[in-house]
Amino acid sequence: MLRLGTRSQSLVRGRPAHFSGFKQPRLRVRAMATAAVAADTSKRDLAPYIPFLCLLCLVSAAKAMQQQHGHSMLDGQQQCTTAASDRCNTLDTASAYDDLAAKLRELDALNGISGLLGWDELVMMPEGAVGSRGAQKSALAGVLYDKRTDQQLGQLLKQLKDATAELDPVQAAVVRDAYRSYVRETAIPKELAQRIAKLETDAYVTWVAARKASDFSQFAPYLQQWVDVNKQKAAAIDPAKPAYDVLLDDYEKGMTAARLDEIFAEVRKGLVPLIAELRSKGTPPNDEWLKGTFDIDKQAALCKEVALELGFNTDTGRLDVSVHPFTGGAHPTDVRMTTRFKEHDLTEGLTGAIHETGHALYEQGRNLDKDWEGLPVNSALSMGIHESQSLFWERMVALSKPFAAWLLPRIMQHFPDFPERSASDFFEALNVIKSPSLIRVEADEVTYPMHIILRYEIERGLMDGSIKVSDVPAVWNAKMKEYLGTAPENDAQGCLQDVHWSAGPFGYFPTYSLGAMYACQIYEYAKQQLPELEQQIQQGNFKPLREWLNENIHRKGSLYPSGDELMQAVTGSALKPQTFLAYLRSKYGQLYKLN
Repeated sequence: MLRLGTRSQSLVRGRPAHFSGFKQPRLRVRAMATAAVAADTSKRDLAPYIPFLCLLCLVSAAKAMQQQHGHSMLDGQQQCTTAASDRCNTLDTASAYDDLAAKLRELDALNGISGLLGWDELVMMPEGAVGSRGAQKSALAGVLYDKRTDQQLGQLLKQLKDATAELDPVQAAVVRDAYRSYVRETAIPKELAQRIAKLETDAYVTWVAARKASDFSQFAPYLQQWVDVNKQKAAAIDPAKPAYDVLLDDYEKGMTAARLDEIFAEVRKGLVPLIAELRSKGTPPNDEWLKGTFDIDKQAALCKEVALELGFNTDTGRLDVSVHPFTGGAHPTDVRMTTRFKEHDLTEGLTGAIHETGHALYEQGRNLDKDWEGLPVNSALSMGIHESQSLFWERMVALSKPFAAWLLPRIMQHFPDFPERSASDFFEALNVIKSPSLIRVEADEVTYPMHIILRYEIERGLMDGSIKVSDVPAVWNAKMKEYLGTAPENDAQGCLQDVHWSAGPFGYFPTYSLGAMYACQIYEYAKQQLPELEQQIQQGNFKPLREWLNENIHRKGSLYPSGDELMQAVTGSALKPQTFLAYLRSKYGQLYKLN
């Protein structure tokens, strides 16, 4: 999960305003963090958002502060002085950009503080400090809100947006993303902001009770309110665009529902029959021998060793244990990563640690050149791209046969009683497809995309009116049967299993599978650029791959306006779902002996 921290200027991996500069919409931090634990959501679930988590709390606090003072930015309470306004109007482009950069870097530093507060709250803070931490977050949220919606900031952005031709590509990207964030930040009227703040709490509490009772009807009125609120929010931000496009842009910049329809239609067409074929004709690998009891301290030592070998730098980061794994911090030189372990499941701790290491490598690898540091262009491009880096290491590398050959001897060193099996046996056992696949956070890489597509289609239907809230359970169950060949026995296993809809982040779910597809396409291209890649992985030489990713993905930040354009620049084409499908068919066709 990405926790957020640093800089997020706006927010970002749900990214939380997460550290890195992520700038994405805030998912109500406190609710999401608490919900994640309550729902036992997997690390992969909110990871992109943990940085977010902190931000979320700040956002809710900012909204509360706005209500307390009875005004919003749109009420005109925050005004430049006459002298400041005159200065805004008379600055040349270079001076205006310098002023803008100074303001944005100050915001980045403040977001770094919020990231540290959030990390400390989940990892180190004593229980008795809850009240004082809440007051600290509230105070900081007010400062951040005022600075993010400052009228002089808006005037500088307007001036520079009109002078884009005079800016270099990095400066233009800074202005583009800062302007986008400012518009979204200041577009929501006070009444709607107040309604959202209250709904976040009410909907979450109701979702917890409804899930416990396995009764969707209890939660339905609140989901309807989120549909209504999201429509109003989208119309306030950009009435000219389809509502779902506006919401989606919170999490995946530059993505549209039309483009998602194109991508997901291709995935659905290829995956549904593949899943059915693997189950009806395939021979599942044996993974029973992986079961056992594994000392927690030894697991922690093993995972730390793996993270360090992959390249996690403890001079600019630290590794701890938390209830819910996440990556956050304050700056690329201060990245905080956490993991968790289960005594009877060695693989969850390993894959979770590798997943978070992928997030951490992205954060530690961000561009610190003077023209980039502390600015929006240096933040992660989107939640999908950030997720691509965690899934790149977790799935494309760690679930590969070369990595299994490297990892198995290290497991044996830490657990001498571990079964003596071949690297091929180990690789096969790590890649068993879940059957049935009912719960998203427990799904494998083959069935997981269909869980996401199902949720996306329901969100789209709710927003365009083709699906009624009252019909969600029936639609959910029908799509589960059609796509995954199974249906939940109750609402808790079905449409109430995720915490997300209680916080209203329509458009967030698609980023999970976009991340997997980005990762696959990047990996396939990396193999072309690094001909000895798989041999290097088997030898434990991860430096060439890490440096390639750093140069081509991490340091590029948000220079490009969308994931498609980043993919075009790095791999030569926009996102191609066919690459992802070919990878799955080849890998699992062999594993399940379909050929």
